[in-house]
Amino acid sequence: MKGLIEKIIQWRNPHFQFDNNLTSRMLLQMCEDYFVKFIRGFSLLGHGKLAKGLFIGKSVQLIHPQNITFGKMVKLGDYVKLAAAGQGTISIGNNTGIGDFSRIIISTSYNKLGEHITIGNQVGIGEFAYLGGAGGLSIGDECIIGQYFSCHPENHHFSDIDTAIRLQGTERKGITVGKNCWIGSKVSILDGVEIGESCVIAAGAVVTKSMPSFSVIGGVPARVIKSRLDSSGKTSSPLKVVS
Repeated sequence: MKGLIEKIIQWRNPHFQFDNNLTSRMLLQMCEDYFVKFIRGFSLLGHGKLAKGLFIGKSVQLIHPQNITFGKMVKLGDYVKLAAAGQGTISIGNNTGIGDFSRIIISTSYNKLGEHITIGNQVGIGEFAYLGGAGGLSIGDECIIGQYFSCHPENHHFSDIDTAIRLQGTERKGITVGKNCWIGSKVSILDGVEIGESCVIAAGAVVTKSMPSFSVIGGVPARVIKSRLDSSGKTSSPLKVVS
């Protein structure tokens, strides 16, 4: 039975293997949990959407579901909220998982709709993430992201000291995260930032400016600590960053 279930999971994640210490009871409980989430995925049929193997946790909210598209085998954790009022859509790629209590929200106000949120294939996002889409947000394929990750593609103007900041308007440049990045827990990325591919961002970093590909990044404000490439342009030995 364990081998059969492992093969089924490998349709979603070809590299998956059960730990040898996994007990039969743990396996049964896991199967029960996934079965319930799979059944919830069929709730989208009422919105004219094909489930495509969607796994939905309890108390998930989908606001403006007509503007939300899912790839195959997407997993939404418990209490996740997707709010898709915007000029574009929320798009989540194949085999991507969103952790419990996360918020994916294109617009926080209806007086100025946001752009879009695009999440690639094979992306894993930890619990309590907040992803905004005001100026547009794109996360590339194969990214692994820790808990409490936040992206804020919008800034408030505040130059006029005689006018309330909330009345001075905003600027929106957008945020782009390249493919194959490892982002630690409690990382925040601010508007206008582009993260190159294959970067590692240390836990707790606040990224306020764009970063080149293959960088190890950390700090408040964040800076490049080292390159993952050696002098010949090949990948150097990995640096362990606690997430």
